[in-house]
Amino acid sequence: MKIYRIAILGCRSRGTSAAKAYHAHPRTEIVALCDLVQDRLEALGKIVNVSTHFTDLDEMIQKTSPDIVVVPTATELHHPLCMRVLEHGVNIEVEKPLCIDLVQADEVLSKAEEKNAQVVVHHQRRVSPTIQAVAKAYTEGKIGELRYMSACGKGYYAGYGLMNIGTHVVNNMLRFGGHCRSVVTQATAGGRELIPEDVLPSPAGMGTIAGEYTTSTLQFDNNVTGTLIQQRFPHVSSDAYVLELYGSEGRLFWSELKGSWWLPTPHYIPDGKNDRWEKLTPIYPDHFDKDKGADADDYCMVDEYVNALDENREHECSGEEGRHVIEILMGIFESAVYGRRVELPQQNRDHPLIRWRNENGLGQPKEMPRDYGNWLSEENKRLYGS
Repeated sequence: MKIYRIAILGCRSRGTSAAKAYHAHPRTEIVALCDLVQDRLEALGKIVNVSTHFTDLDEMIQKTSPDIVVVPTATELHHPLCMRVLEHGVNIEVEKPLCIDLVQADEVLSKAEEKNAQVVVHHQRRVSPTIQAVAKAYTEGKIGELRYMSACGKGYYAGYGLMNIGTHVVNNMLRFGGHCRSVVTQATAGGRELIPEDVLPSPAGMGTIAGEYTTSTLQFDNNVTGTLIQQRFPHVSSDAYVLELYGSEGRLFWSELKGSWWLPTPHYIPDGKNDRWEKLTPIYPDHFDKDKGADADDYCMVDEYVNALDENREHECSGEEGRHVIEILMGIFESAVYGRRVELPQQNRDHPLIRWRNENGLGQPKEMPRDYGNWLSEENKRLYGS
């Protein structure tokens, strides 16, 4: 069976995680690493036993002919790097979110179609062992007809949380709800409605954001409604990162930390005596070996890519799904600042927050710290004076 050749473009933390997963999988071989910093190349090279190093991606592709180039870089670099890789007609896997706005996302997918290459977005939670357990129970009809979904992020400042963990949350909702048709959002900052001055550059280079607290209603296919909570909590916590599916005959619950659960009734009220939730067994690929050092969710991303290429089909976390996530996020921002329901997909593909700020006579927002902690400290001073 074919062994797929992998090149890693970016050797920091996310690149290291991706490389460990591709290194552990029996059907993939890392043939090259690329980074501008020599120390990173050497450090990751030792972990995955790869000595073929480059500082130029075009040279790397030309000399090593990879089947997949992995792009686990900062978000603002996704568009230019993906466009360069796709020019070679090579499949890519890019860290989430796909891009910082819809204009960029459209250009990446257009180039991929032109070059007949696959785009996969690293939404590893969607194919994780615990979400696979939820999907199996759902497919088996354990909750009947899906009616409603509720999801929450980790408690970051909402605008940043949407572009960060929110991309995973939304993508998980898409797996079960299908296409999202419209979005309605309520948003505040400093305890008041948003004003144009609340449009800010995101920490970590994730584009332009707004909103300290957001609550969104998403309308999906087949009359399924979802609520997405992205609100700033006193402390960021993975405990808050959950998804719950409400069906006509039961409920399914997923937590990043607590795994997956099934409740065989839609109307259970806790009585303090009997816990009726049943824990679901995570579903791993048969060849996953936890002792090889790969994160299970990242490994499942790799396994799905191998299967998709083998079967000549789209990855579960395809570029189209990644773009639809961006459509939803931009819809949330648009609804928040214009105070209206936003139908998807948007006809106007530019960034709604930049558009709104420009319409109110404001130029580009001032630069802010890239680090989230320092960014939040500066934003606290703006909103609360402390």
